[in-house]
This record gives sequence, structure tokens and C-alpha cells, in this order.
Amino acid sequence: MSTSRPPGGRRFPAPLPAVDLRLLRPQRMVQAAVADARRQRPPAGLGLDSAVVRGRMVERLRAGGIGDERVLAAFAAVERHRFVDPALVTQAYEDTSLPIGLGQTISKPSVVAQMLQVLLHELDTRRLASAGGTSGSRGVFGRVLEIGTGCGYQAALLARLAERVVSVERLGALAEKARANLAAAGVHNVQVLHGDGLLGAPAMAPFDAIVSAAGGSEPPSAWLDQLAPGGRLVAPGAPARPGAQPLIVVERTSSGWTRRVAAEVWFVPLKSGTE
Repeated sequence: MSTSRPPGGRRFPAPLPAVDLRLLRPQRMVQAAVADARRQRPPAGLGLDSAVVRGRMVERLRAGGIGDERVLAAFAAVERHRFVDPALVTQAYEDTSLPIGLGQTISKPSVVAQMLQVLLHELDTRRLASAGGTSGSRGVFGRVLEIGTGCGYQAALLARLAERVVSVERLGALAEKARANLAAAGVHNVQVLHGDGLLGAPAMAPFDAIVSAAGGSEPPSAWLDQLAPGGRLVAPGAPARPGAQPLIVVERTSSGWTRRVAAEVWFVPLKSGTE
């Protein structure tokens, strides 16, 4: 220790340097950090919550042949990154399918948009109303049945086009995940059921539209029976060749059903039962 020599010859210790009392209160730095965090808005979706990012996806869909403005508006409004795994959010707005667990995927935006455009083609509220359908004033459809909820993204898009969406998912874990995703996205007019999609939802029929996110055979008779007069069903059929399924469109008329093929798609196989 250094010393100083005052007058008279006695030695005294040199004065200690001033101590910052804040250093003796480490919890204060923690409290300050918490206060700073509260003043800042946390990032959401790594910047993918921007309407500009969704707008670019919409323009790519438009350039790819999607011209129905109702479909494009739905894609502009629904935040796809909320429905994918956090590790994959940087790919959320690319035109690619992504894994969502349990061997399932979220479909490419272009494929979903194509299905919705086919569902809406030349189909409007006046036509459904005149045919005795259930369409209301807030959307093109009153009630829509979706087979295969997955992560809930397509259901969220359908919710922009209908007053009510009933979605059936055979995998219980995915049904729970979809409910959580839809709630986080602020979608409240979708009811997710854990059940066998091959049976549809007879207790809630008839439906103005039925759309399936799985396929591999002709549409089950249960779906046809649950379709309202003037309504339309869109579902992948049996594979025409490896990696290609016909997109089947069935319409219910006063005398029965009409059937045609609209395009080629590829979806996971339609399975019976629940897990």
C-alpha cells in the first residue's frame, strides 16, 4: 500500500479511489436491462410480418396465373410465417412446401392459390343463394368444409372467403397445433375437429364448398351428400402418374352432380381413421 508523509513525519495511508456504488448493486443492471426491453418492441417473424413481404408473394402468384382478386387478397392478409416451424420462417414466403411434423407438409402457396381459385371460379353469392345454398353476406360462402387441416394455413385463407370454416384433421397433435396457430393469427371463424376426414362433418352440413388437402381416390360419397345445392367440391383424385394427381371439381346441381378435371396437383394421401 502506498503512503504519504504529512508534516511532522507520520505516515498515513493514501486515500482510496472513489468507488462507483452501482458496482455493488449488480441487480440494478439487470433491472435496467429489463426496463430497456420493455421499452423496445420485440421482433416478430424475423421481419416477415411486413405486408411488403406478403405483397411480393402475391405478385408472384399473380404472375403465375392467379387472377382472382379475392384469393390474392386472402394471401395478402394471412401471415404464412405464423403457420410454419420457427426454424423455417425465412422460407415462409417462398413458393415451396415445408414440413410441419408427423410426415405432413404445408403446401406451396401457388398450389393452395390454384385450388382456391378453382373453388371460386364463376361461383358467387348470388348463384349460391338462388340455388338454396347457405352463403351469407360477409363472404362468398356461408359454410366451408376443409378436409385435412394440417397447420391451419389454408383454413385461415378460407376464413377470409367464408362466414364459417369447419376443418377436419385426423392427427390429433396437428389439430391442436392448428388451433393454436389460428388463435395466434387472430382467426376466430374456423372450427377444427379431430376426426376422420373421409366422413366429413355430417352434423354441420350442408356446406357451400368442400376442399380437400389430401387425395388419392374419388371423392367419398359422404362429401357429396354434405354438399349444398349449387355448391362445389375440389379435391385431388387418384394419381395419373408419379407425382401428379388430377384436381377434381364436383358441382351439385338440381339433378345430381357434374364432374371435371381442372389441373394437376400433388398432395399427401387421403387416409381413414384418426391418430
